[in-house]
Amino acid sequence: MAQASARHILVNSEAECEALKSDIEQGRDFADVAREHSKCPSGRQGGDLGTFGRGQMVREFDEVVFTGDLNKVHGPVKTQFGYHLLEVTSRS
Repeated sequence: MAQASARHILVNSEAECEALKSDIEQGRDFADVAREHSKCPSGRQGGDLGTFGRGQMVREFDEVVFTGDLNKVHGPVKTQFGYHLLEVTSRS
C-alpha cells in the first residue's frame, strides 16, 4: 500500500493561504509559518502529519499527496475543513 509523509497549513480563506504560500516561496520556513498560522492541531509540530496511506485523508488531500511533486508547496487546496498548503516530504 502506498504511504506518504506530509505537512500542511490549514487556514480559513484562500487569500490567507495564497499570502502564506508567497511568504514560504520567499524564504520563510514552512514549519514556522505552520506554528504561527495553522488552525490544525498539527501546527504545533510545524504542520507535520506523519506517515499515512491512501484513503486516510480527505479526497482532495489524497490527490495532491499521492500525485504531487515532493518537497514542493502545493495549494491552496480546498477541503471541507478550509484551505491547505501541503508539502509532501516522502512517498513510497
